[in-house]
Amino acid sequence: MSGTTASGIEIQREFQAAPTSVFTAWTTSSSFAHWFGGSGVSVPQEHLDYVAEVGRDWRAQMELPDGSRIDWAGEFVEVTPGARLVLTITDQPDSPARAVITVDLLSSEAGTLMKFTQETPGFDAEQRENVLHGWESFFDAMETLLPR
Repeated sequence: MSGTTASGIEIQREFQAAPTSVFTAWTTSSSFAHWFGGSGVSVPQEHLDYVAEVGRDWRAQMELPDGSRIDWAGEFVEVTPGARLVLTITDQPDSPARAVITVDLLSSEAGTLMKFTQETPGFDAEQRENVLHGWESFFDAMETLLPR
């Protein structure tokens, strides 16, 4: 189940892997680099500072197929192993404005139900839809990493 609201996006996704595996995909820099941006996008390790510790800033550079780049930044707000991750994100690292992402991981029959939300302050409906579809493609790439 996925959708947009006036204030953000929501995605519920089932993975056939344990919550600890999904959490590891979110919090390990090499795994994050693999799936963040989806297939066809590169996140080089030399442009990635991603250590999931409360209060720690993170940065990533995404290289798109057309050769353009997007710089990302944020901060880890809450890190509860195997269960919950809260972090901020922006593609304008020099701006203090950040959107909050919350990831809750629940055991399910399939393995894990991931409940993902992201604020989208100042975004119009089309921009929220684009963010939603972007994350869905990222999670398709994440799924290829997870043990079955």
